[in-house]
This record gives sequence, C-alpha cells and structure tokens, in this order.
Amino acid sequence: MSTLKVGVIGCGSIAKFRHLPEYYANKKVEIVAVCDIVADRCEKMATQYSAKAFTDYKEVLKLEEIDAISVCLPNYLHAPVSIDALNAGKHVLCEKPMATSKNEAVAMINAANINEKTLMIAHNQRFVASHQTAKQIIDSGKLGKIHSFKTTFGHPGPEAWSVDGADSWFFNKEQAFIGAMGDLGVHKSDLMRYLLGEFTEVGAFIETTAKKNTEVDDNAVCILRTESGIIGTLTASWAYVSGDDNSTVIYGENGTLRLEADPDYSLIEEYRDGKVIHHKLDKIQTNEDGGQINSHVIDHFVECILENKEPLITGEEGLKSLKVILAALESQETKKIISLEQEV
Repeated sequence: MSTLKVGVIGCGSIAKFRHLPEYYANKKVEIVAVCDIVADRCEKMATQYSAKAFTDYKEVLKLEEIDAISVCLPNYLHAPVSIDALNAGKHVLCEKPMATSKNEAVAMINAANINEKTLMIAHNQRFVASHQTAKQIIDSGKLGKIHSFKTTFGHPGPEAWSVDGADSWFFNKEQAFIGAMGDLGVHKSDLMRYLLGEFTEVGAFIETTAKKNTEVDDNAVCILRTESGIIGTLTASWAYVSGDDNSTVIYGENGTLRLEADPDYSLIEEYRDGKVIHHKLDKIQTNEDGGQINSHVIDHFVECILENKEPLITGEEGLKSLKVILAALESQETKKIISLEQEV
C-alpha cells in the first residue's frame, strides 16, 4: 500500500481544523469520503476536499476502497462507530476520550484485535516538541529522582471552538458523558503517563460551577500517585476566561522542567546549581491563532498503517488514560481515593 484512502466521520471543528487539513497535507493520503448528519456541513467539506459526501456513516463503511476511518464524533458515538468501522475492515483513528466506559473501550480493543486492524487514539500531547524533549531528559536521568508535578489544561470553554457554539454536544451530558475532564483532563492523564509512568491512585474534586444549562463538569482538580511514588496534581477547566493554560511543571531532585509555561520558551530546564536552559521549540497545539500547525497525529497514524507499525497511542494506551479519568469521577462520587487496576 503506497496511498492511504480515508474517510472522515463527523465534520465538526476537530475534523475541519485538524483531521481533514492534516490528511490533505499528507502526500500519501487520499480523502475519499466525509460524513455528517448535517448535510450542508458535509457537502461543504466534500467540495473543499473533492470527496464523496454522506449523511449515514454506515454507507461510508461499505466503500471497499477506504482503508481507514477518522472518528470525529460526540463522545458517546466513539465506541459504536469505531467498532463498526473495525468490523468493516477499516483501520481507525478515534478522537479522545476513546469511550465513555471501560467496557466500551475494551470492546473497541477487542474489535481491533479480532479484525487485525490498527486502532489509534488521537492524544496529540505526546507529539508536542516540548513534551518529547522532556521525556528524553527524564529518561536520561538528568533530573534524578522525580518528586512531584503539576499539570493544567484550561480555557474559556468549547463555545468558541465547537461548530455549534453554546448549543454544542459538549454541554449535553447524554452525548458528551463528561465535560472538561473528557475534553481536557484526559489529554493530561495521557501526557503524564507518557512522561512519568502509570498511575495507581486518584483523588478528585469535580464540579459544575462556570457553565449554565449543563450537567457536565467544567472544573476539576485531581491528586495522582504513580507506581514509583511520584505525587502531583492535574487540573482541567473551562473557566479560564482570560485565555489558555496548557502548562506542566515537573520537580526532580536535581532540577525542574517547565513545559509550555513561558510565552517565549516551550521548555525551560532549571537546575539546583543555578544552570538554566531555554528551549525555543514548536508551539503546542492550541485552538487559538499562532498554535501548532501540525499536530503530528495524522502523520503518525498514516505512517503506522503504511509501514505496519504499532502506533504510539494504541487502544490499550487510550484505555489506561481513560481509566484515570473514570477513577477521578468515582472519587468525586464516593469522596474516596480510588486505586487503579493496571490490567487491561
């Protein structure tokens, strides 16, 4: 296979601004079909990318020429549509969070294994230049023992980003299942697992305080412990009305790493002996102007299929990151610290 033929199911903002333009920019990809229940939206994308337009995703899955599907739908549809696509013999790139429950996620993984197809979850934070460099530094032992961390993802909310604005599915509990924790928190649970290893315990305060006419969470603060004993905090919020915060700070015995915490330098190394190293790297992906142009998610997915390689974020990896968020929800409900089972 020299060219990957793809279909994109869902033509909302994540497809419009990430999946479709990144597929289009990849010379090894042909966009065959796009699908959305809103016909006008779908037709517009189909015209822009010279693709076939559909309003029923099952019709897309019947197209034999399609090799892979991007699932860019509301959270509650991630699992059923992904499973249908895998059972139709298509590789799948699914947006995060991959599912609304552990059982759904396991069913997705099983479908990928049974059909011998690639399932990748679109956690883009692993591909950010500062995060990749930080992982190299941590793995090298330069920081020594890691003691603690704090990671944050907050912005004013999805109203300005979502194609449907304040009427978006993001605020509909039946469709979204979870709010800021599913939109933003799962990004950071995946990132911190990537950088520091698996989590074993989760505690959380998860609230709905900033948005009206919704039952999904918009503010959350979690306390996490890794297998190696590192403790830290994860914050997810739709209440940062003055702008975004997508920063992470990692505290080690020899120094501190500041990731995406400075407007000029994507990564800053600060050491006990006073040495400071500034890294000016590609900007982190953001929904605001001036952010990362290429998330690298699409290119990685395409490369893995064409070269028969395992993706960096498999279904199993997506489930582990989801389980952190599900444990946080359980902690809020039970008012207890939740222990995580690591088996998938």
